[in-house]
Amino acid sequence: MRTIKLTIAFDGTGYCGWQRQHNGISIQQELERAASTICNQRIDIHGAGRTDAGVHAIGMTAHFRAATALPGAVLQKGMNALLPTAIRVITVDDEAPSFHARFSALAKTYRYAVSCGPVLLPQQRLYTAHLPYRLDCGDLQTCLAVISGTHDFSSFETTGSRDRTITTGRGAVRTIFRAELREPEPGLLHLCFTGDGFLRHMVRNLTGTLLEVGRGKRTVQEFRDIVQLRDRNRAGATAPAHGLTLLAVHYAHDW
Repeated sequence: MRTIKLTIAFDGTGYCGWQRQHNGISIQQELERAASTICNQRIDIHGAGRTDAGVHAIGMTAHFRAATALPGAVLQKGMNALLPTAIRVITVDDEAPSFHARFSALAKTYRYAVSCGPVLLPQQRLYTAHLPYRLDCGDLQTCLAVISGTHDFSSFETTGSRDRTITTGRGAVRTIFRAELREPEPGLLHLCFTGDGFLRHMVRNLTGTLLEVGRGKRTVQEFRDIVQLRDRNRAGATAPAHGLTLLAVHYAHDW
């Protein structure tokens, strides 16, 4: 049995998210169907995490175990031939039996894209949220510095993110290694987050609150208070899913 790691890119438009669901087609289902056909056995694919419906990825990772002698390049080509064009296997690598796409990961990097211009180009509509207002980038930078480091992110946690009856473990505490604001072109902002883990909707809830600060609807001090209060009801709205992209999952060899 081989442990095979996949790096995957996908357009999440029209999918119910990464994880298999009863109410729609998931990325995981499509990959399992293709891998099972190529390997001629039932394949269960384990992802590095879950993505919501409509969220995209260019660096999602997953793994599966299979008794196949097919080289990685053949597996990649064969799976891509069977997959919808919205999903692509970028790389296929053999890993040690102990490797697990989720539990071996040290960090993930997400990007949230926002267009602040008066008109959103049709080519951007599926991957960029449109907020046609002037944003105060200085306040956004200050807030990003506030969340850098280790904090309890309960204020940005959607219900169902974890079992709250479990009193052991780290709860809602996560570490943000990097939180950056980039402007790749005039009017287009990227909020980038690298952390050791993210609660359900955490990046989208953070982004929704940050954008309210950028618009002047909240102050930087109010944002600081929201972090400290650990109360989801005090934070802002959840930003739309389609602006979010998983850029990379980081492991020991690249961290």
